[in-house]
Amino acid sequence: MGAELVSAFRLALPEWIADITDEDRAYPGDLAKMELAVRLARENVRRASGGPFGAAIFDEADRLVAVGVNRVVPMHASIAHAEIMAIVCAQQRLGRHRLDEGGGRFLLATSAQPCCQCYGALFWAGLSELLIGARGEDVERLTEFDEGPLPEDWIGALARRGITVRRDLLREEACAVLAEYASAGGPFY
Repeated sequence: MGAELVSAFRLALPEWIADITDEDRAYPGDLAKMELAVRLARENVRRASGGPFGAAIFDEADRLVAVGVNRVVPMHASIAHAEIMAIVCAQQRLGRHRLDEGGGRFLLATSAQPCCQCYGALFWAGLSELLIGARGEDVERLTEFDEGPLPEDWIGALARRGITVRRDLLREEACAVLAEYASAGGPFY
């Protein structure tokens, strides 16, 4: 192979994130939270810094804890999905591997339904609510992404773990971001 084994890695959000987020602002209501997630996805496409997905985590006071955008291609990491990036950034910021460790409720707003990888991460992240824009079938219809298999009753499985799911919030706007990305030609990984 010719290269040394990697002993550490770094995933990073694009620098423009700081220009459109405000951690001092409250985001009351589901729509305000989803507007940010969809805006993150749109900006990621328009600035060519990753795929058409955005996510944000909020605390029980409607304050922004962390955000994520898809960074798979620029970071050379298949795990760098928007939801994973937001979860890890929140965990690092709070200094805990489960967000709800020690109390508190946390909500993840994501521009599109989590794929099978991100779905799995939801179980151990310490989230209590999940807001979704575009559905998985929208992602696959509008792009060439393969979202992977989910259990038939994936929403019920999350509910049984204490995670409430609300979907189709700003679905049309989230689908428009997917379509914009697809019309630009991807890449689709």
